[in-house]
Amino acid sequence: MPRNTILVRLRALAIPALLAAGVVSSGAPSAFASAAESAIQVSDPGLDQAPAQLFSERRRREVLAAQVWLDQARFSPGPVDGVWGANTARAIRAFEQSAGLPADGKIDRPLMQRLRKAGSGVVVVRYTIQGADVTGPFLDHVPASMVDQAKLERLGYTSPQELLAEKHHTTVALLEALNPGADFTRSGAEILVPASGSDELGTKVARIEVDKGDNAVRAYDAAGKLVALYPATIGSQSLPSPDGSMKVRVVAPDPAYYFDPRGRSWGPDQRLKIAPGPNNPVGSMWIDLTKDGYGIHGSPLPRMIAKQASHGCVRLTNWDAKELGAAVRAGTDVVFIPA
Repeated sequence: MPRNTILVRLRALAIPALLAAGVVSSGAPSAFASAAESAIQVSDPGLDQAPAQLFSERRRREVLAAQVWLDQARFSPGPVDGVWGANTARAIRAFEQSAGLPADGKIDRPLMQRLRKAGSGVVVVRYTIQGADVTGPFLDHVPASMVDQAKLERLGYTSPQELLAEKHHTTVALLEALNPGADFTRSGAEILVPASGSDELGTKVARIEVDKGDNAVRAYDAAGKLVALYPATIGSQSLPSPDGSMKVRVVAPDPAYYFDPRGRSWGPDQRLKIAPGPNNPVGSMWIDLTKDGYGIHGSPLPRMIAKQASHGCVRLTNWDAKELGAAVRAGTDVVFIPA
């Protein structure tokens, strides 16, 4: 396949050489972070024919750049990790449709040119770790059992790395790969992070579409313009999400999770209240819908969004759920589109 390449200029920082399985070159960040600017090559790598485990170093950089710019443009690829997958392909197709490009879901020159113009053009930025990033308290681990989770005062993060990864819409693996040997526990330390998009849409959402067939949530403004797309876990075969139209009833940031065993075929046999926190079963945001028992919410496992089933509700990454929750209000229309 011919490869039409372009050079994508990074304004301040060079991207370290990303290798397969989330590992980077052994050079410390200081070896490249001082460069005034650098360049990476972006081409059409024939992603439909190359399994993720066979990606070359350059292809990892291409995917990383595309994911960061998609995130900036509000076409969420889920966690930015430099790994090709269905969530990235979906976000690319949606962006291509909005930009009037052929919606083939591939990384090529026209896509990267439009993505770069839609965002900042920057892929990686320097971030200074703040006191609030490291003070905790942090959990040793998140119990698997809801009964044990209900014993905790808060379902917080397990480490500064987890907090920082979620803050910058990425994974712990990529965060550590960008910063080999970094001390993530020290306030004032400088690290490299993906140049992820803002956590505010900047406009109100008038209508939400939950597309079961595409594992996606789309947000539209009052003029009918698509303003955001998010990957989503939407029910399961045994516990499907509802069909039809409903509305947002209430928005609850940092919610507690209440479990009632009545009418359920899964879970413990007792009522439970699980404290708020990003690692509770509904994550950092609950958007309650007018169909009882259903909502759009965050997740303690962002890497599993659109890759595992739910118990009927709609799961987003915590950052996507918070962004959407801040842009809707009681009465916002929600439509579930059948698969």
